[in-house]
Amino acid sequence: MSTEHMKTLKIDHVGIAVKSAEKSAKLFSDVLGLETEEEILNDRKLKIIMIKVGKSRLELLEDLDVNGTIAKFIEKRGEGLHHIAFEVDDINETLKKMKENGYRVLSEPSAGADNTMVAFIHPKDTHGVLIELVERSSQKR
Repeated sequence: MSTEHMKTLKIDHVGIAVKSAEKSAKLFSDVLGLETEEEILNDRKLKIIMIKVGKSRLELLEDLDVNGTIAKFIEKRGEGLHHIAFEVDDINETLKKMKENGYRVLSEPSAGADNTMVAFIHPKDTHGVLIELVERSSQKR
């Protein structure tokens, strides 16, 4: 299958699971002088602070639900790297190709932060790293 019509554009962001997004953001904003932007994802019960680093970003993820996915991740593994997100131009085509190649998709495309569509690939299929695919609304045809 040709990939000429499907492109991975860049690393969109690196997700970091934290207990307090605001406290964690101080290093990046106060010390390193980077721009931050906070967003609450009510449907996922997450507080997110995006930190712009050149053309990529860091995403600090704080669970607003003590039994949520990020809270459970921190309980099991501690704070730290949660996922790497790749921006793609066509999330549906990318997921189709992932499935054709035997990768387990954890979620079909759904609304993500910053007006995006996102989906996740099982970390057991990607060398222990949770992969997030991100399609920005500006990429829609």
